[in-house]
Amino acid sequence: MRRAPALSFLLVTVFVDMLGLGLIVPIVPALMTAIAGTAADAARWSGIVGSSYGVLQFLSSPLLGRLADRYGRRPVLLLSLLGLGVDYLGHAVTPAAALLLLFHGLAGACAGTNTVVNAYIADVTPAPDRARAYGLVGSAFGLGFIAGPTVGGLLGGVDVRLPFYAAAALAFANAAYGWFVLPESRPGDRRTPLSLRAANPLAALADVLRRPVLSRLAVARFLADLARMTSQASWTFLVTYRFAWSTAHVGLVMAAGALAGVAFQARLVGPVVRRLGEKRAAVLGGALGSATLAGTAFVTVPAGVYVLQAVGVLGAVGSAAAQAWLSRVTGPDEQGTVQGAVSGIGAIAEAAVPVAALAVFAWSLAFGMPGLVFALAAVLAAVSALVLASTAEVAR
Repeated sequence: MRRAPALSFLLVTVFVDMLGLGLIVPIVPALMTAIAGTAADAARWSGIVGSSYGVLQFLSSPLLGRLADRYGRRPVLLLSLLGLGVDYLGHAVTPAAALLLLFHGLAGACAGTNTVVNAYIADVTPAPDRARAYGLVGSAFGLGFIAGPTVGGLLGGVDVRLPFYAAAALAFANAAYGWFVLPESRPGDRRTPLSLRAANPLAALADVLRRPVLSRLAVARFLADLARMTSQASWTFLVTYRFAWSTAHVGLVMAAGALAGVAFQARLVGPVVRRLGEKRAAVLGGALGSATLAGTAFVTVPAGVYVLQAVGVLGAVGSAAAQAWLSRVTGPDEQGTVQGAVSGIGAIAEAAVPVAALAVFAWSLAFGMPGLVFALAAVLAAVSALVLASTAEVAR
């Protein structure tokens, strides 16, 4: 009886997280220009503020995961939601870019949502059903991605700070909802040690990498994150350069792909993983992702982009299957710790990839090879799939 409301809350949490982010994405350039004064200063500060989130998330994720194992999932999740709300509210009221750096860094330090959601699902969902649950999380993520920019653009047309107030209200409301509705999935274990080593992200990562199966799953996850974030950072630039698509056209294609992804992850990921098994589904998803990226590198007609978007949607089965696999080979008393370490790996990619990918894209234009960055991403995704294929299905 406790699982249904818990899972519903987690899905709402992921949706609100992505909705809040989507609300502010169209508005950040205008807000930063209003604060910094010039477009150049706005771009510079936006890069610094954005990177601060990933850096602080990398530093704090292992500690938040350990706290979730020691004190329970619920308090850490609620703390994360409150930190996000403070960040959005800070964006809404602050007059100085340096203060935004402080607020966004605080949000990164409290960014335990993904860590705790993944651990919570592992707590309350039987192993055979976890891929379906993680697929539902992916669909909630996609719905937020679709709705956020649309609503944010409309609110921003009224006032540039209004989307931030709206995002803050959503985060605080979600925290309040969780306070009254969300049950604890696993009582904390006070025997879980807290130490400087536990708070050290490099030590937490080293602990994961010393374990044969977990290390290979973590490496595969990191490579897949690098490939995915490279695509996210560069796709709009590529299709605009190659096909001169308008912003409306780009938005429509992205929204259609996101809607298809939502439907696939909500309805079909679970049955596919049950039929193929976690390992084969994860490898298949990685292979489809690599094929999508390779095709994008060389596509020359708009119709090809639509086909590749469809293939990419099918590849989404890989991330849900790999996450279910990771949770299954992790002990129940260390789900938070391991998920925190893996989230820290993703934070490294989130902080570094956008800058590096767009730098490579800009450099490649001089040589007439705009698809180069996607070819590199396809190699990363292919290596990730190969690592998964050579990994034992059970921990040893």
